[in-house]
Amino acid sequence: MQAPFTLALIAPLAVGLLGSLLCETLLKPRPRPFWQRGIAASSIHVGSWLLLFGLFTLLLQRPWFAVVFILSLQLVVVQSSNTKSRTLNEPFICHDFEYFWDAILHPRLYVPFFGIGLAIAASSAGAVAIGSFLYFEPSLLSQWSGASFLLATFGIAALGALLVGAGLYKLPPVSLAPAADLHSLGLYSSLWAYGAALMRSSPPAAASSPFSAIATNQSCAADAQMATESRAPYNAAIELPDNPLPNAALHNAALPNVVLVQSESFFDPRPWCPEVAPTLLTHFDATRAEAIQHGDLEVPAWGANTVRTECAVLTGLAPETWGARQFNPYRTLARHPLPSVASAFKSQGYRTVCIHPYPATFYMRDHVFPKLGFDTFIDVSEFDNHDKHGQYISDRAVARKIGRLLEDDDNRPLFLFVITMENHGPLHLEAPDETRLAATLPKAAWPLPEYLRDLAVYLHHLGEADQMLNSVKTALNSVARPGLLGWYGDHVPILPAAYAHYSLPTGSTPYMLWSTDLVRQTPSPAPAEQAPQKIAANELGVRLFKQVFGRDISNDVIKAEPEPQEQE
Repeated sequence: MQAPFTLALIAPLAVGLLGSLLCETLLKPRPRPFWQRGIAASSIHVGSWLLLFGLFTLLLQRPWFAVVFILSLQLVVVQSSNTKSRTLNEPFICHDFEYFWDAILHPRLYVPFFGIGLAIAASSAGAVAIGSFLYFEPSLLSQWSGASFLLATFGIAALGALLVGAGLYKLPPVSLAPAADLHSLGLYSSLWAYGAALMRSSPPAAASSPFSAIATNQSCAADAQMATESRAPYNAAIELPDNPLPNAALHNAALPNVVLVQSESFFDPRPWCPEVAPTLLTHFDATRAEAIQHGDLEVPAWGANTVRTECAVLTGLAPETWGARQFNPYRTLARHPLPSVASAFKSQGYRTVCIHPYPATFYMRDHVFPKLGFDTFIDVSEFDNHDKHGQYISDRAVARKIGRLLEDDDNRPLFLFVITMENHGPLHLEAPDETRLAATLPKAAWPLPEYLRDLAVYLHHLGEADQMLNSVKTALNSVARPGLLGWYGDHVPILPAAYAHYSLPTGSTPYMLWSTDLVRQTPSPAPAEQAPQKIAANELGVRLFKQVFGRDISNDVIKAEPEPQEQE
């Protein structure tokens, strides 16, 4: 006998809609009340529930099962958003759905923040619920005709899609400040709004890159050379111009090796936390005192999302240039490559190498980095298990790899971009060591209070990064070719308990540009130039390139490519 339509669909639909609003109240920070969000945002929320309810009821054939299933998925998103807000100062946005797949591929980076126990409990409860509903709730197809079932479920889904579309049409553009947008729109509406903004956005134009003029000029030079060769007789010698272009005057041997290190979660915690040992970063202090340039780097990431800072440094583009694509720019770069500091150095005869002791597939770096101009990518497969210190490949092992690359001279200068991993979280998976406290937290009592546990682990690995800094400087000094070192942190670490006890740091990280031979390459900086300079992350790669070639690349394009010399 056919169940009454009201009881079969309307009742679970209404209960589920109310449940979706109650789930939103669990968000931290909490969005504004539903009735204060405006008609467009409210329309999107109601439409989203109708759309999901109609589709999942069509799939599962059991409306109450569909309600529980949808609300369970919403609770996963709510918990993910709360975790992200607590650790990264940013709520969940539609771009983050792809991280659920990354959590399966790289569980160590994600699941511990969500909570291993909670993940196991949720998975177990989900399995029990699925089995229970399949057993106890009868299928609507056993009570209704197929036509009635399809008409009802498709009709609800279609009405939901219509409400979502109308709401998105009337919804004003998002501010791209995720916390503010979640507060004003609510969870469903903010997810849809960010998805729509992403679909409507366009990739940055190549001309917007500060390195585009170099890339354009190199392309024109290559086309001109091909045209000359096509007009010349077969095997005829190609004559070089009598007056070489500006860069050709720079002898190959005078060009420095360039090492740019993105140190994982590197920042100076001593001004923020008075309990940190003042001698923790002795090599950092010495390098900063000798640096050509140094200061604070404004980075577009907090606690994670390394690629946002990484992309800004490499491409020279500020986050606002990317629009809604700024939250994971590598997904765009995989399909729409742009000129970068690597391609700029490559155009000047450099061999370009990246070292990242983690799988190259993470963040699609294996697809992105060749398109950014890197000849070689050295990932975790080039390291051994004994190279680990803590959870990841140690900074000292990476420093040894840098030293070997600098020694392997093929008479071309080297541009080496390094992405370290040792100080990557989750820090709470590693226990603090009492014997290390003298070098990190000398006045701390043992056992450590909860707010110092992750901090102690972080500070130990920060000290290892400081040792790496010294090793890289030594390696640059040990080869005949001059050397230039760039060093910066990608973001501050994830330390919510320590931040709650002390305060939030500014969120900026330090950067430095240091040379092996200041006297030979440039005159000593004037006192005003030695003062700290605060810059944005997208300015760092440009300054590094300018330091090598002594000009502003935005106004004075380097035109010639030095020929590699034969190995002697």
